[in-house]
Amino acid sequence: MKAVLIEKPNEVVITDVELAPLGNNEVRIQVKVAGICGSDIHAYKGLHPFRKPPVLIGHEISGEVVEIGPSVTRVKVGDRVTVEPQVGCGKCEYCLQGHVNYCENRKAPGIGKWYGTMAEYFVAPEEIVFTLPPDMDYKLGALSEPLAVGVHAVRRAGIKVGDRVAVLGTGPIGLLALAVAREAGATTILATDVFDYCLESATSLGASHTLNISGKENWVEEAKEMVGGPFDQVLIAVGVPGIVNQAVSLVKRGGRIVTIAMFHGEQSLDIMQLQGQEKELIGCFCYTREDTLAAVELLSTGRIRSEAVVTHVLPFTQAADGFRIVDKKEQNSLKVLLTF
Repeated sequence: MKAVLIEKPNEVVITDVELAPLGNNEVRIQVKVAGICGSDIHAYKGLHPFRKPPVLIGHEISGEVVEIGPSVTRVKVGDRVTVEPQVGCGKCEYCLQGHVNYCENRKAPGIGKWYGTMAEYFVAPEEIVFTLPPDMDYKLGALSEPLAVGVHAVRRAGIKVGDRVAVLGTGPIGLLALAVAREAGATTILATDVFDYCLESATSLGASHTLNISGKENWVEEAKEMVGGPFDQVLIAVGVPGIVNQAVSLVKRGGRIVTIAMFHGEQSLDIMQLQGQEKELIGCFCYTREDTLAAVELLSTGRIRSEAVVTHVLPFTQAADGFRIVDKKEQNSLKVLLTF
């Protein structure tokens, strides 16, 4: 089968690989759509902590089940599905508590012998395969995984009805987290970015205020003035230098900051402000099964429109173009999808 390979940093090729064998409890999915994630770009640039070139890349997927193992009972051939792309050991305290994302032996596509989702076929254990509504567009279904990231972040933040929320960075993950914050009941949502077209998408997904911070040194105070005070929660969806301290200054006393972005290098932290005002800085990594289920359910309502996030749909043979477009922010790109 054909698959997308990051052969070395900044070089993507289409390669031939053998079909993966199908285990007793596994499902073979004919991939229809796979998304290019920001973390895939980190791998593309050679910066990802555990996905290193050469790597068969991808973890966002929607597709159709074409074969099932003899022990599979819940999923059937012909189902439209997506995947929660992580598997824990199933035995540690974290797995037993439903926190597979904490498992020290967690496995994910693109690591070891588990091919990524940017291929004509993808094999996954039945336990992490989730059915989509039969009438859901595959492009929308492919947003299940990044939307689950947003669901997890909003739950970690404890966002509730009436809260005032800031979303820093409105790439695809920031936009989807913003949409989930709106669904959770946040009434004031400010989005920041350095690109106006990203902020336009933020408005379409429910942001009440937007702020282009390009070239602005004192944007934190401007942001608070725009909404009449500090924020209950801040979601960090961009890992630029200084962003953590800016978030600390944005949030109210006793408020929460959740880090969603991938960071490279050190971030400074005003520990006196964090401690003296009992602000909380919370890590956020991936999702749980409940988050994925919630994401699929939210997509099925039709309240999250793929056109607000998806800007490019390319055949997988143009994967190299897709990675470049995302990396360089060409053509006002947000989410780029590959079709198979």
